[in-house]
Amino acid sequence: MEARTVSPARRWYRRALAVGVALALTVIVLGAYVRLSDAGLGCPDWPGCYGHLVLPGDDARRDAAQLLYPERPIEDGKAWREMVHRYLATTLGLSIIAVVVAAWLNRRDPTQPRRVPVALLAVVCFQGLLGMWTVTLLLKPLVVMGHLIGGLTTLAILAWLLLEERRPAARNAVGVPVWPVVVGLAVLAGQIALGGWTSSNYAALACPDVPTCQGQWWPDEANFAEGFVLWRGLGINYEFGVLDAPSRVAIHFVHRLGALTALTVLGAVAWYFGRPRWPAAVRTGAAAVGAAVVLQVAIGVGIVWFGLPLPLATSHNAVAALLLLAVVNLLHATIRSGPAGRRAAA
Repeated sequence: MEARTVSPARRWYRRALAVGVALALTVIVLGAYVRLSDAGLGCPDWPGCYGHLVLPGDDARRDAAQLLYPERPIEDGKAWREMVHRYLATTLGLSIIAVVVAAWLNRRDPTQPRRVPVALLAVVCFQGLLGMWTVTLLLKPLVVMGHLIGGLTTLAILAWLLLEERRPAARNAVGVPVWPVVVGLAVLAGQIALGGWTSSNYAALACPDVPTCQGQWWPDEANFAEGFVLWRGLGINYEFGVLDAPSRVAIHFVHRLGALTALTVLGAVAWYFGRPRWPAAVRTGAAAVGAAVVLQVAIGVGIVWFGLPLPLATSHNAVAALLLLAVVNLLHATIRSGPAGRRAAA
């Protein structure tokens, strides 16, 4: 019955949201692959690549393009990885514009979200700026970390809007506490930021042993003050990192401490909301959070154990995105535990 009463604009809004979630997840994973395969500067300019929208193929044009950036030899594989990532990010931006347009066309519907889609568009515009600064500021860690956070924020907002369309808009009528999930989300956000800082400073293998770091439970040589200097000025090329070993050890060690905190907090959230007293949607969401956080920690251990293999490192970013989606879904389920949820709990 609902399909007969939904306006065409609302249907297009829902489709654009679904496409946006899929594209955002793809862009995040591909962006991780580009960064981890050292292709972040595969195109030294922006938005083009050596002055072209498509990497030139003939020798004459390639030579002319190379003259624009003589210090950056053209590497076809890295350049194409970076360009495909940009193409997909642009497509994601277009899908979000479609979300905003569909929301505006359906603005007379009192249930149609309007402000959040506009806020989402603002986030994506700023994300585009971060993408440009990532290249023009030569992989500055603070910008790279912000770019990762921006991408995951985009994914989370898209997912929330899609959940609003798929789950009844009833308010919590079961007494399900929301604050534990909010705490879990905050801890996860902090750990994602630490992960971005670790990756952008090339500190993933600073502690090559597990569970100790440099053979110690608390590494003596860690330089925490130097490892967490957020801004070091302009004109520095951060490709392959600029920090010494003690600074990278400090970054990696703090990331491990964050992982233990996230495992503890999110594990507790998953256990608490997985109990039979809560509605089925909440229990299912809790199970997804628990599975994702355990998988993420296992992958993190595997990255150190096997020496940062590219597929495993890329999957670490992918599972982080899935874990974020799981926490957002659980948060939405706790907020929307309406009368149907109360009957299920009874």
